[in-house]
Amino acid sequence: MKKIILIEDETSVVSFIKKGLQENGYEISVAFDGLTGAKLVKENDFDLVILDIMLPEMNGLEVCKEIRKTNKHVPILFLTALGTSENIVLGLESGGDDYLVKPFKFIELVARVKSLLRRSNNVSALENEEENAYSEHTYHFSDLSLNDYTKKVIRAGEEVSLTSTEYKLLLYFLNNPEKVISRAEILDAVWGVNYDMGTNVVDVYVNYLRKKIDTKEDNKLIHTVIGMGYVLKKS
Repeated sequence: MKKIILIEDETSVVSFIKKGLQENGYEISVAFDGLTGAKLVKENDFDLVILDIMLPEMNGLEVCKEIRKTNKHVPILFLTALGTSENIVLGLESGGDDYLVKPFKFIELVARVKSLLRRSNNVSALENEEENAYSEHTYHFSDLSLNDYTKKVIRAGEEVSLTSTEYKLLLYFLNNPEKVISRAEILDAVWGVNYDMGTNVVDVYVNYLRKKIDTKEDNKLIHTVIGMGYVLKKS
């Protein structure tokens, strides 16, 4: 059940909205002044805030700004008799998501509520998807990390700039940690099977990569195994 807080000081309006939204399947909490409303939003996990502007203790614009200090995502619907363009702009600029002017038809309020909740669900789903994609595509080894989603490489807290080939080479090492990899395997994986096997391109690019991720560090990660190839391991 979606949880909504109504911050409104007119008891008749509160009674009307609370009864109607409860009948539509929402759980409703009420605050009759801005200070209490801001405190409740901070202490609870609401899915939507319905907020009047003309409130005792703290006006709705101040409440909205206070909420946005700690909660950037909860949808905020301004519900007020102040319907001028200037007031609408002030409400939206303070962090509100929508604006409904009194008097209003209850069916319109429900439509706005559903729209804001649906939009919020879509944003949350997208953020979760991005977060999962980020974590699923991150490789860690010692103090080295590579994110194949953002293409960022970090060593000892500092971002490392790599060319496309250096990046592919490092990614191949990270997919095969502690494994001794022959030059032929690296050529096949990074440059393709048709690349000239007599070239020293692997040694050249391993050297390039070492200069970028190992030069400043005591803990060298890319090691030569004489007669066999290379390995990614801790010193």
